[in-house]
Amino acid sequence: MADLSTEYMGLSLRNPLIVASSSLTKSVDGVTKCADAGAGAVVLKSLFEEQIAAQAEDTKEHLWLYGHTEAFEYVSKMAMPLGPRDYLKLIEEAKNAVSIPIIASLNCITPRWWTDYAKQVEAVGADGLELNISVMPSDPARTGMEIEKIYVDIVNSLEGVIGIPIAVKIGPYFTSVGRMAAEFSAGGVAALVLFNRFYQIDIDIDKMEITPGIRFSSPDEISLPLRWIALLAGNVDCDLAASTGVHDGAGFVKQLLAGAAAVQVCSALYEHGVEHIGKILEDTATWMQRHGFEKVGDFRGKLSRQVTERPELYERLQYIKLFTGIE
Repeated sequence: MADLSTEYMGLSLRNPLIVASSSLTKSVDGVTKCADAGAGAVVLKSLFEEQIAAQAEDTKEHLWLYGHTEAFEYVSKMAMPLGPRDYLKLIEEAKNAVSIPIIASLNCITPRWWTDYAKQVEAVGADGLELNISVMPSDPARTGMEIEKIYVDIVNSLEGVIGIPIAVKIGPYFTSVGRMAAEFSAGGVAALVLFNRFYQIDIDIDKMEITPGIRFSSPDEISLPLRWIALLAGNVDCDLAASTGVHDGAGFVKQLLAGAAAVQVCSALYEHGVEHIGKILEDTATWMQRHGFEKVGDFRGKLSRQVTERPELYERLQYIKLFTGIE
């Protein structure tokens, strides 16, 4: 039998498959279904920093994030039905319901509000905390360095706050992803999750309204996180988790070969049901047996840039006719 057990951000997992933060993990029932289906861990649906701020009833100084009260009112009543107190209850009840690690998720855009709440998250039993940091670089007056400093300040504010391991989930939109990854790692984070799949927009041309864009990822989207997992594996002092584009056992194995310590899955479970977790793990075990691997550690990172003799295959951005066959 193939041994799929692994460690991620210091936590022992029965396998590297983690159900990503989503509505699938917004309730104890949802978490239990994921655990029963075979998940190695779950990340709870995110609680937004704005919700913590709203509960603190200190809104005036926070309005600068949006510029007008209507926006703040909307964010305060966003899609997540759970408030901060309910979220703590969810963590506690989920821990009592399942034996797999429960990772809380906070969506933050400043270092101000979440740190005190993080202590409460730890106190009720969360095994880890994932910070989902996303700052939209839409202001032409704000430089890239200023935006990156927000990220760094949030990570630096972690030091000494809580004892549970912390992961940081980021997007790929930095001038230097490698440098930022190194700064996050130096800041003491236990893992980086690559990458956040941001909310996308579309336009209804008949109603002339902004509408939600593509809801789920596709297997084609695996390429970007796959490249960066392979580039960073062994070059930063923290674990790497892959996110976006993993829909089957093949995609799961690819990310492990690239060097991921864990793989987060979401869209595929919406499309096929949480039972699809078992299919992904079964196909992975079959692949391992076919290639003579007993443990995940036997092949993890086998195709990372760190061990390759042809680093140009990971770094070349332009089309190369030799490899692509495209003029």
